[in-house]
Amino acid sequence: DRADGRRVRTISPMARVSPYIMKTRNTSQNYIRDEIDTTKIDQYIKEKKAKGMAGFNLMYILIAAYVRTLSQYPGLNRFIAGQEIYARHNIEICLTIKKEMDIHSPDTVIKAEFEPDATAEEVYEKINRIIEDYRAAPGGAFDGMAKILSYMPGLLMKFVVFLLQFLDYFGIMPRFISRLSPFHGSFFITSMGSLGIPPIYHHLYDFGNVPVFMSFGAKKHRYEVQSDGTTKHVPYVSYTVVMDERTVDGFYYATALRYMNRIYRNPWMLDERPETVVEDIP
Repeated sequence: DRADGRRVRTISPMARVSPYIMKTRNTSQNYIRDEIDTTKIDQYIKEKKAKGMAGFNLMYILIAAYVRTLSQYPGLNRFIAGQEIYARHNIEICLTIKKEMDIHSPDTVIKAEFEPDATAEEVYEKINRIIEDYRAAPGGAFDGMAKILSYMPGLLMKFVVFLLQFLDYFGIMPRFISRLSPFHGSFFITSMGSLGIPPIYHHLYDFGNVPVFMSFGAKKHRYEVQSDGTTKHVPYVSYTVVMDERTVDGFYYATALRYMNRIYRNPWMLDERPETVVEDIP
C-alpha cells in the first residue's frame, strides 16, 4: 500500500497483467466524446445564482457530478503506480485557472479535496474560495515548487524529475509532494468554453497518476425535429473524456458515464447526499 492509496488485491488476472503490457498512461488511453443537453442544467444554474452564487456555472456541476459518480462507482478513483492498481484514499480534483483571461497571464493548477457525498453547493464554495484566494495573491505552493525547479540547470532538473518518478513508482514519494502535484489526483478538468472553442482530447500524464481527464467546450444551440414533426430548441455542450483503460473495464466505464448523464438530466440530485457511498473492492 501507499500513502495515497491501497493496492487492490481482488482484481481479475487480466486486470492484474494489463499494466505490465500497457506500461504507460499515454499508451493506455481511451477517448469518448458526447454532448449534454443543458436545458435542465441552465434552470439549475439560474436557481443557484438567484440564491447568491454569482459565479455558479457548468464547471461546478461537472465536478460535483463526477464526485457523486465516484461515490457510486469508486473504481473510477483507482490509479496505476509501479504496474499495480491502487484504490485512492480520497477524492482530489485538479483544474487549471488563470488570474486574468489574457494570453500573457500566467496559469496554475489548483486542487480541491472532497468527501464522496459532497453536494453541488459544497463543491462551489470550496473551489470558488480556492480560486479567489489564488487570484487575490497568486503564487501557491505548486507555483513555488515549479519556480524552484525552473531555476535548476536542465541536467539537474532532469535528475530531480527522474528521482521523483522513481520514488513514486515504488510508493515512497513524500505525501506532501503528491498533495501539491497537479499530476496526482482523481480527475482533471479543463474548460475550453471560456476560450470559445470546442473541447480538446487532452492526454493523460505519464508522471503522476491522474486516470481521467475531461474537457468541455462552449455552449451551442440547435433545433431538433420531434416525433410529431415540430422542432425543439436545444442548448448543448460537447465534452470529451480521456481514460486510463487499465483501471476498470469498458463496461464499468460505460455504466459510470450513464450515471453521470442521469445527473446531467436531473442536476437537483446534487442538492441531496447519496443514500449510500459504495466502497471499492478489497
